[in-house]
Amino acid sequence: MVVLGDDADVSARSAATERFAMASKALSFDVGDYVVYPKHGVGRVVELQSTEIAGCRLDLYVLRFEKEKMTLRVPVNKADSVGMRKLSSDKTMKDALETLKGKPKVKRTMWSRRAQEYEAKINSGDLTSIAEVVRDLFRPDDAPEQSYSERQIFEAASSRLARELGAMEQTDEKQALVKILDILNKAAVIHHKTKEPA
Repeated sequence: MVVLGDDADVSARSAATERFAMASKALSFDVGDYVVYPKHGVGRVVELQSTEIAGCRLDLYVLRFEKEKMTLRVPVNKADSVGMRKLSSDKTMKDALETLKGKPKVKRTMWSRRAQEYEAKINSGDLTSIAEVVRDLFRPDDAPEQSYSERQIFEAASSRLARELGAMEQTDEKQALVKILDILNKAAVIHHKTKEPA
C-alpha cells in the first residue's frame, strides 16, 4: 500500500477531477442530481469517483439514499443497463397521478402470485406501474383492513411514488404522500358512489 503525502494527495485528487471533467460530457448525471435506481427508488448523486480495480480504471457514481441511509456505487458504464434514470418528466408524473384516480383492478389470483407481480412493478422503477400498485392496494378508512403483507407492499409502493413526487416538487416525502392519499381518497368516494344502486 502506498501512502501519499499532502502534495501527492492533492495532485491525485486534481487528476481524478480532471478525468471526470473530460468524461463529464459522456456522463448522464452530475453531482447533486436526483436519480431513480429501480430497486431503491430516489437517490442523489453525491460524488463521482474513479478507482482502479485489477489494473483497470473504473468511474463510479456514488449515490446516497437518505431514507435507507445507504450509499451505492454504480459504474458509469453500467448506469443505463441497471435502469438508473433521471427523475420522471412532468408528463409522466401527471400520468402516474391520473392512474391513481382510476378504478382499482383486483385480480382473483393467489396472493403470492399477485405479491410477486406487485413487487416486480415496484422494482421496475416505472412510475405508472408503481402508481397501479398504489391504486390497487389502497384501502379507504371504511374498507376492510388489509393483510400485513398487502399493507407492506402498499407502503413500499406509495413511499417510492411519494419520494419521486417530493423530489420533483421540491417538498418532502411526507407532504407528497399526503397529496397521493388525498387523490386516492377522492377517487375512492367516486368509485364507491358508482357501486351504489340508484
